[in-house]
This record gives sequence, structure tokens and C-alpha cells, in this order.
Amino acid sequence: MRKVLALSALAVALTLSGVGAASAKPLSVAVYGDSPYGVNPADTAQFNATPAFIASVNADPDVSLVLNVGDLHSGKQFCTQPYDQSIFDLWSQFRDPLVYTPGDNEWTDCHKKAQGGGLYNPTTNQIDYEVDAGGNPVGYAKGDPIANLDLIRSMFFPHPGVTLGVRKQLVLSQAQSAPVFDRAHPGDAKYVETVLWVQSGVLFVTINLPGGSNNDADPWYKAPAQTPAQQQEIAERTGADLRWLDLAFKLAKLDHGIKGVVVGAQADMWDNELGPAHEAGYEPFVQSLASHTTELGRPVLMFNGDSHIYLSDNPLSGSYSLDFIHPGYHVPNFHQVVVHGSTLPLEWLKLTVDPSAHHPNGPSAFGPFSWERQIQP
Repeated sequence: MRKVLALSALAVALTLSGVGAASAKPLSVAVYGDSPYGVNPADTAQFNATPAFIASVNADPDVSLVLNVGDLHSGKQFCTQPYDQSIFDLWSQFRDPLVYTPGDNEWTDCHKKAQGGGLYNPTTNQIDYEVDAGGNPVGYAKGDPIANLDLIRSMFFPHPGVTLGVRKQLVLSQAQSAPVFDRAHPGDAKYVETVLWVQSGVLFVTINLPGGSNNDADPWYKAPAQTPAQQQEIAERTGADLRWLDLAFKLAKLDHGIKGVVVGAQADMWDNELGPAHEAGYEPFVQSLASHTTELGRPVLMFNGDSHIYLSDNPLSGSYSLDFIHPGYHVPNFHQVVVHGSTLPLEWLKLTVDPSAHHPNGPSAFGPFSWERQIQP
């Protein structure tokens, strides 16, 4: 009973704060990720094309929100503070509120040699860090993933519960809710990047879920084994993410006016590029989404990047071509869309949320949702 009352109080707080303001009006969201990419640190072609890309989003009179699912640069470009700042400065041109969830390339993978980190040397039992001509480390904090995530948080999430963009919007950050709602896990308060909000009859939720392997298949710097710091990072973030999904779906279930749920994350949990072993770390998330979606009984739409090639399908249908990665599920009211990224021309996805719509689960629409690719000339 106490938890039900807490959920009710939180739902009321969402509404009163404007985060959960009810609205029957349709909403259009520009969704994108994995951009701008480059084939090496000196490749700025996509970066230079980004102002025109942002202008195209701003020029669409329907769009009133932007959702970025992570990866600010490619896996062949360095993780540096000046580069992150340059992306922040570019994003200041978005007129509409911008919600961003981090990708692997801007923190998890920063330890890699190609991203300015380093490589374990079995002869010396030390890390050989990438350095410039003056002998200075190339990557921020020598590529340390935790330090790079802290940098991303300080730069892109300076005010918990407030979006980026010229016209800002209130959202509920886990940093705000954890001290009140989940006192058993006070460490969840550091996850300022995970947010949720209600808009046009839909609950939106983001989680920090990096692509590749959820940060747990490959030891940092290709060392012989994971460090305690890496193991702790995996355990703490995975737990916080799963608790955040629990809260989001409990709120959606509590409010019968919610027509569906949108989940935003970086990882493509069905990307078979590196084999099933790399996908095993995502099984708890697949299980959570499957059980919550089934229990909710309303449309759940997930947007992610990571695998770069546009894809629209239901990987939990039981008949998905990559079902062997996460087998045994049959959830007809789930749909995944991988936004296209990494290549020119740049593109974004126009998501339309219409609370009065009831589309069947198809390649470009589902429940209150419909979407269309917007490829730049």
C-alpha cells in the first residue's frame, strides 16, 4: 500500500510540475543518433553538415521536441573535452527542447586506442596511452570511461530535470526522483541522464544503455580482465536502469490515460555484429521490457541507434530473424526502430504521436505512433 501511495504521489507531482501535463494534441518529435561521425579524427564532413541538419529540424513547423539516442562521434575519433564542447555548442542551435541519452562512443569506448585511450602492454603490465607529438595524452582523462561519463554529465546535464535546446522543457530525472522514491538505492541519484516525462498521452523514458555489450564483454584497454571499477560501473548502472524502467512502467500502468510508452536508448540489443556473447549483457533489459510491455498491454515503441542502419521491426515477436540472440519471447505490442546514422546524407526520423490513433503494428506506424525518415539533400 505504501508503494502505491508513493507512486500516486509521484504521478501527481509529475502533473503539477508540468512533466506529466496531460494533452490530447498530436506531437511531432525529431529522433536521431550516431551523428556526426568521421572515419578518423580529422574527418569533419558530417560535423560541418550538422548546422544545416539542425536547421532542417528547426524549419519543420510540426516538430516541438528532439530526441537524440547517443554517439556524438564515431569509434575512430578521439574522446576529448573540446570535441564534446563543440557538439554542445552545435546543439545550442536547436530551437526545440532536446533530450539526449549518452552512447558508447562518448564514454564507454573512450578507453580504446582508436578513440584516444590506450592499449594494455603484456610485457610491462601497464597501459600504453595514446599521446600527441608533445607526449600529452590524446584522450580526455587518458580515455577513462567513468571520467568521460562524468564529463558528459557535467556538460550536457548541468541542471537535473531540464532539457537542452533554446526552448527548454521539464522532465523528471532519476537524480531528482531517487532520493525521494527509491531511498534503498541512493546511488541512483547520480544518473542525471536518465529521464522520463509524459506528453500527448504518451510516457517517454530514456536509459543510459551503451551499445556494443553494455560495457561488460571487453575489459577496458584490452587488459587481461575487468578492473573492479568496470565491474562496479556495470552493476550499478544496470541496476539503476532496470529500476528506472520499473518506475516508468508502473507510472504508465497507474495512469489509464497513457496510450503508450516510448523508450529511448543507444544500444541495439539485437545487433549480431560481434556475436551473441556481446549481446548477453542486455538480457536483463530485454526481459524487463518484455515483461513490462506484456503487463502494460499497450503499445511500446523503442528507439535506438548503435547499429547505424535504419530498421523497423518487432524483435520480440517470436519470429524475428535474430530471435536466437534473445529467444523465448512473444510480445506483439512491442516495436523497435533503429535510427539511421553514421553516413552522409544526415537524416532524422519524424515521429508523430496522435493520442486518438490506433495503428496496427506495422513498419511505419503502431498504436498512437507513426514515423517517417527525413533524409537531407
